Amino acid sequence: MAKYSDTIDLYSDDGKVLKSNVSLEKISPLVNPATLKLIDLTKRSIAVNLGGIEAALKTGKLGKGAILGRELDLPIMANKDAIVAKIKEMVDVLGGETVVHEYKGGQLLLVEVPEARMKAASTYDAAITSVAAATTYAIVDQFDIDMFNASTVKAATFGSYPHTMDMEGALVTSILANPQNNEGLGFSLRNIGANHFVMMTGKNAMQGAALASTLEVAGEFEMGGAIGPFERHMLLQYAFQGLNANNLVYDLVKENGQTGTVGTVVQSLVEKAIEDKVIVPGKKGGYFQFYDTKDPMMWNAYAAAGTLAATMVNCGAGRFAQAVSSTMLYFNDLLEHETGLPSTDFGRVMGTAVGFSFFSHSIYGGGGPGIFNGNHVVTRHANGCAIPCVVAACALDAGTQMFTPEGTSAIMGQTYGQIPEFSKPIQQIANGV
Repeated sequence: MAKYSDTIDLYSDDGKVLKSNVSLEKISPLVNPATLKLIDLTKRSIAVNLGGIEAALKTGKLGKGAILGRELDLPIMANKDAIVAKIKEMVDVLGGETVVHEYKGGQLLLVEVPEARMKAASTYDAAITSVAAATTYAIVDQFDIDMFNASTVKAATFGSYPHTMDMEGALVTSILANPQNNEGLGFSLRNIGANHFVMMTGKNAMQGAALASTLEVAGEFEMGGAIGPFERHMLLQYAFQGLNANNLVYDLVKENGQTGTVGTVVQSLVEKAIEDKVIVPGKKGGYFQFYDTKDPMMWNAYAAAGTLAATMVNCGAGRFAQAVSSTMLYFNDLLEHETGLPSTDFGRVMGTAVGFSFFSHSIYGGGGPGIFNGNHVVTRHANGCAIPCVVAACALDAGTQMFTPEGTSAIMGQTYGQIPEFSKPIQQIANGV
């Protein structure tokens, strides 16, 4: 028996129906097999920049600096097959479970750590520590490095850890941040930079938003934000904003993409909500028409979808990511003034957007939108529905950021982005229902 009476149609990023009459719980990160695989691979997959390690050792660039006199000229790529075999053997538990994907002629590896290591661990650290240690020892063993130079190899793989809390400057990396950098319970899956999502999905705004939305909502489940009535609330928001349920995001963008503005997306969304009987006219106050809803959670889902559509229309027209904060703010501000109903995430997107404008490019100007994530002190407050908009804006950006996706996250696209669950989440999740 279905847990919820709601059913949705799932559409692709090009507006084609993928699955019809899908029960709402089928897209839950606790249930959907594609999402479960995505989360599993997120925890178990580690990128190794083997070519980068060779180049770094040759010039003595270790961690975030360089140490003169500690250069090591090792033919790592010429011995790549032997090193990969050693890594697989050492990371294996029972033998043969470690999967190593090779990209760019083996310069980049993506290592899937055996599930047994994760089951025997308290956190996801076990993946990156085992791969980094195996890579270090494989190089040391292959080239018979002595005790005085082994620490140099370790610095190339682990970065400046344990001198720093995280693996700063490491050439063995995970999509997930160091657990100590998570700002509270359940934030691990929300601690992924927007630019990472952009590169993993090949700068496809809707796929990037879907991937971000999937992991953001999975994080909400992990931190207890989807318990009781809030489970339906999160699933509806995820369905309509992240997975383009009923083609709502696509239709709003298509209707307004040519000549529309943030304001016309508000108009289109309200008209659609009235048509679908999500909201109905309520009392009148002078010239103002208030609206009512019997389903505030469905209204929130529509508002979240509208926020993403407005972002794509506005930031897509200008090809700039910087407008995403003001778009999130003023779309929702206009929506509240138009309907008298609460805006996305009951006002939290607006609150997030105010601080986000300041920290991303105002008088503070600490960085572009692409380096923010759902764990950041500025952008953490909206429950899973702000970061997907940031990702879409960064995907549509034409190079206006100080921190470009290519500059911060190229390796994510070259490794994780080659796996369908990461690059095409909309189709994979639909196939999993």
